[in-house]
Amino acid sequence: MSLSYRARVAALLEDSPLASEAVITDVRHLLSHGEEALAFDTMCSWIYEDALLITRQYYAALVAMADEMDTPRSVQRLDELLID
Repeated sequence: MSLSYRARVAALLEDSPLASEAVITDVRHLLSHGEEALAFDTMCSWIYEDALLITRQYYAALVAMADEMDTPRSVQRLDELLID
């Protein structure tokens, strides 16, 4: 995957509601090893598992990234965490 994906997933990580330094470190580690899709999926999984609320704008950015990376399962059910 391209550096563009790496930078964009990193930006989504920075904007994410994730607070666990261990999770953030894991996602950054995956990105540094060229595993952008796995990093993105990991980030989305933890957002869901920890039931972290997300804005519609952030959700739309996640869906767009998932569509572009062809990883639609990554964002499955995240719509349950939307705040109005």
